[in-house]
Formats: sequence, structure tokens, C-alpha cells
Amino acid sequence: MSTDQPTPVLKLGWEEWIALPELGLPALRAKIDTGARTSALHATEIETFGPSTKPRVRFTVHPVPGQDHPLIPCSAEVVDRREVTSSNGESEMRYVIRTPIEVGGQSWPIEVTLTDRRGMTSHMLIGRQALGDTITVAPSERFCQPELSYDVYASARLRKSAPNRTLRIAVLSRENNFSTRRLVEEGEKRGHVVEVIDTSRCYMAINTLAPEVHYDGTRLPRYDAVIPRIGASVTQYGTAVIRQFETLGTHCVNGSTGITASRDKLHAHQILAGQRIGMPSTAFAASPKDTSNLIGLVGGAPLIVKLLESTQGKGVVLAETKKAAESVITAFRGLKANFLVQHFVKEAAGEDIRCLVVGGKVVAAMKRTGAEGDFRSNLHLGGKAVVARITREERDTAVRAARAFGLNLAGVDLLRAESGPKVLEVNSSPGLEGIERASGKNITGLLYDHIESRVRPAPAKPRRSSRRTSG
Repeated sequence: MSTDQPTPVLKLGWEEWIALPELGLPALRAKIDTGARTSALHATEIETFGPSTKPRVRFTVHPVPGQDHPLIPCSAEVVDRREVTSSNGESEMRYVIRTPIEVGGQSWPIEVTLTDRRGMTSHMLIGRQALGDTITVAPSERFCQPELSYDVYASARLRKSAPNRTLRIAVLSRENNFSTRRLVEEGEKRGHVVEVIDTSRCYMAINTLAPEVHYDGTRLPRYDAVIPRIGASVTQYGTAVIRQFETLGTHCVNGSTGITASRDKLHAHQILAGQRIGMPSTAFAASPKDTSNLIGLVGGAPLIVKLLESTQGKGVVLAETKKAAESVITAFRGLKANFLVQHFVKEAAGEDIRCLVVGGKVVAAMKRTGAEGDFRSNLHLGGKAVVARITREERDTAVRAARAFGLNLAGVDLLRAESGPKVLEVNSSPGLEGIERASGKNITGLLYDHIESRVRPAPAKPRRSSRRTSG
């Protein structure tokens, strides 16, 4: 078999079943038209992306004529853009892609133009340019080659066998840090187009029919996925932007609700308690008259006083005596700060376990030890990290905690207490540097594995019609 055309003689009727496997289209009914020069595929939502030196195009295909589902998202490299004149005499500029076609067990590459063929009886037209000398066409016959079925789109195997098409991904981040750079680097290594979007520079058109997200004066394109890296200082606005993407139907790695809840320490602990997930005894009160009772609820001193929106160990104070606890609480109240008090787990000895959860699985864990004289183990404060072996109970606790907030990417911090693992915090924007270096694993790659699995075409519902359904 040559690289360009099949060598055996292949007989085609004026209509045949074909497949375009690299586009994730295992079954299409196509019209064989020797009167047309170019081949055409029915495509909608056609949009170019990527670098101008090597542009790509993404589009959606309705493989079944007359039906809105299934809807298959596709992408391919652009090989040309040319003017095509249709049979009714109208000219149109179309993007041209090159992809293998399979017919009757044979395969060869063809060029295909993308156009909206809505209302046409065939969603795929094969022109003479795609037919070599070894192919004969019988204009009066149909289905000379084995027939396929649209029922293949109802198979659960479709999702598993779908090609890893190029994705357009937005990273919502205001910082050019290690995590942001790794997300861009790993995504581009896989052939995806990754754009970093400054959350604070987004603005939104909120309406019922056409909600939009704008950035620097232009409407943002349709993304396959959004990876939120929302800083604590812009949580409220950042989650509003994520809600807008959710309204548009974009897959967001972490949803707005989970991010909002995880950032509010009080709300977060209420969620953990509601799911019966182990955590240090925690108490909260607004009135200064309740200070003594508040300290008693967590077992007395030593205890932790923590701001509700503290991050990276900031706003967390260890009070070793009751008098010290009362002084810290009074000071926080004087600043009109919202805080909670928490039992101090002595046996943790200034260490915690960071479990990195991706897609409902713990993919790595590290033990963090605080700097000398500091009970906080945050790496940003000089703590050190080494890879950790965790127990089944610790693994289950981390997974349940991430699931309680609906987070597909989460850093779950555990304390090893005598009574079992206690969740200290659930981080919706965990740093990738420390965990990748400690574990030696490509955590960012595992995140992209999850994203790719989530944005592949979903199987359609089984159809009751026969294989030769007209359309």
C-alpha cells in the first residue's frame, strides 16, 4: 500500500459508509461525487487557534443528519485556506485539513474542507481529488463496501478510543510562578494551546441568551477547559469569573462553589464536619464575652488561633497558654478580624502531610516539616518536604475531603493525630513545585490526563433506527 493511495482496486457506490478515525468519527455516511473537485465535511463552530506559524482549527461535527446529538468536538492542523465554489454557484473561503479516511478496510489521507452543510442529506462529500486511479465509482450503486452504523456513537468505548485532540485551555492566574509556568509547559508539550489569563482583567456580559467573558477589549474564545489559579486576595471576583465560564458550559477543573467554600476556614470546617471527616476540634464565636468558653470547647491551651481567610500559614498563631490565647483573641477582635480557634495536635510535632488529589485519586504525598522553632510547616515559610508514605485511612480521608468540596485538583493537608488523620486544610490552588520535587512525579501531566479524559466526546444515547437511516 502506498502512502498516498490504496493499491488494490476499490469499488465505491455513490453513497458509502466511511470513517475519519483521527477526528474521532468512526462512522459517517458520505456521498461520492466525482463532479466535485474537493471533499467537504459538515462542521460548525469553526475556530482557528494556536501560533500563526502552525495554526490549528477546531470545530464540531454532527455525524447523524437531522439530529443534534451526538456532537463531536474535533481539531486538526490547517494545511490551507482556499475559495471553494459549491454546486449552487456560491463561493466560500474554507479551511482545509488533511486526515486519513477509512473505507472497506483500506485507509489513505485526503484533504477535506470544513463548511456548514446543514440541511444537506449527506454530512460528508468526497470529491474526485480524494479518489485515486485505483478507485472506481459505480454511480448507480450504493454501499458497495461494508456498512457501518451510527450506533457506534452510543458505545462507551467511544470515549476511551477518542483521539487526544488539541485542546484550548485557559489558566486563570495573576502570577508568573512555577505552577503557572508548569501548566503552560506541560500543556504545550502535549500539543495543546494554553493561554494565561489575568483574572482581574476579565469582565463579563451577563445575560440569559449569550453570556460572555471579555479580556482586554475582546471577547474570550470558547475554551475546552479552564484551570483556576485564584489568589486569596481576588477570591470573590475570581470565583465570579469561574461562574461565568461554568454558565458557558466550559469544563472548570475546580468549580466556583468549591473554591469559595475552601477559602473560608469556618465554612470549610463545617463542610468537613457535615461529611464526618476527621479534623481538629474547632470553635467560633463573635462575642468577646465567650472567649473563655471558646477556649474550653477545643480542650484549652495550647491552641491555634486562625484567621478565616488565612493562606500559606499567614494569620495562624500558636497560643501556648490560656492567658496567651486570650491576648491573641482580644487582639484579633480589636482588628475586627474573623477567626476561629482550634485544638493543637501536639503529637504532629510541627509536621503535616500534603496529599495531592487529582480526579478523585491521591497521586502524590509529601511530609512537610516546619523550620526550626516554627510549628507551621508551610514551604513558603521555610519548611522542608520529603516524599511520604501514607496509610489507606489517610488516603481515603484526603479523597473524601476533596470530594466534599467538589474539587478535581486539591491539596489536602493532614495532621497525624493519635486518634487518626485530621484534615487541617483543603487547598483549591495547591502549589505544584514542592510536591513535584518531593515526589519526583509529573503531577502536572496527571492533571492533563484528567482534563483530557473529561473533555472527550461523551457517548450518545442508543438509537433505535436502522443502519440505513436516511438524512
